[in-house]
Amino acid sequence: MNRQKLMQQIIIAILLGIITGWGFHHYLDASQTKEVASYINIITDVFLRLIKMIIAPLVFATIVTGLTSIGGSSSVGRITIKAMAWFIIAGLVSLGIGMLMANLFQPGVGLNITVPQQGEVNTGLNASGFSLKTFISHIFPSSFASAMANNEILQILIFSLFFGAALSYISHNSQKKSPIVSLIEDLGRIMFRITDYVMSFAPIAVFAAIASAVTVQGLGLLYDYGKLIGLFYLGLFLLWAILSAVGFFFLGNGMFSLMKLIREPVTLAFATASSESAYPKTMNALDRFGVPKKISSFVLPLGYSFNLDGSMMYQSFAVLFIAQAYNIDLSVTEQILIMLTLMITSKGMAGVARASVVVVAATLPMFHLPEAGILLILAIDQFLDMGRTATNVVGNSISTAVIAKLEEKQGGEILRQEV
Repeated sequence: MNRQKLMQQIIIAILLGIITGWGFHHYLDASQTKEVASYINIITDVFLRLIKMIIAPLVFATIVTGLTSIGGSSSVGRITIKAMAWFIIAGLVSLGIGMLMANLFQPGVGLNITVPQQGEVNTGLNASGFSLKTFISHIFPSSFASAMANNEILQILIFSLFFGAALSYISHNSQKKSPIVSLIEDLGRIMFRITDYVMSFAPIAVFAAIASAVTVQGLGLLYDYGKLIGLFYLGLFLLWAILSAVGFFFLGNGMFSLMKLIREPVTLAFATASSESAYPKTMNALDRFGVPKKISSFVLPLGYSFNLDGSMMYQSFAVLFIAQAYNIDLSVTEQILIMLTLMITSKGMAGVARASVVVVAATLPMFHLPEAGILLILAIDQFLDMGRTATNVVGNSISTAVIAKLEEKQGGEILRQEV
């Protein structure tokens, strides 16, 4: 009900933003529209700060709790390796499709948005200080406190991996659950709730973003949004085709049965833009398909953190769209670095409202792209979120079924020890 109400509010905010922006654009001169837009942008600046406030503790909590939830048996390790191999390959394919669609059709070209003057925002990525050497060195933190204070997401991820692995080892070799595990799980739940609070302001931010853009650019901007949505769903269609083809390779005609069984959870995910709402029905569909519960109950939750195919396609597509909108030219090398960065920063963000927007917001400053560009995407994110969420459910269902099939072929008792 809350999600339906939020979507209604966002739709109303978009319409009001269009009307308000058109009024300002039509009745004010160029200098006045820029001044009015600057005042409207105060709202969006506040919302942007609130999003950045969430990122660091949320990434730490979700990565650590995800690692501590993985069991310690050899069979779990074997399944984890298969699952992660699938997730990595599927993630690279998803990111690649997003970049291919953005480069091929260039939906952001022609917007000609001026880079904001606030802060130190560069108009290009070829600065002398930016190189593969410095990029790799910068990934590893010299201080966790410094990484948290400066919102250095990749550094937080590296520390979280070490911390989570060590905590998982201690937890699975102890007679009782570590209180630190409970503490971090509570931190994750708290951050999820804070994210909900922040996202409740989304309609206001959407109104401000649309009104500001239309005030300066006029209604011609709406054509580019329509083009963006259409191209994004075309990319999702291509991704679905590839995932289905790979699933058919492993499952044969069973792939058709699987797609029929997951129609309800996919539709639910699309309607609510929530993977979590579709989780019980997805688990039930996999059970009816014949996937052992000991596999589905392990691989599916793991996929919710590491196998977000639709979200990753969206993220690469969105980053390039923003760069194009600001007339920032990205080389092939820079795009590959962005793709690899998104591959990392997208992990562990499942269950967070508008998680993909948060990931894109975290990635933009790493490559000196204007953070305000996220507001262009935020205005239509609800419509994009529906498609990418449904794709996430499809990708996780196929991956779980394929891994179960591979385990069945390998033979032997599955998951001899409790996960």
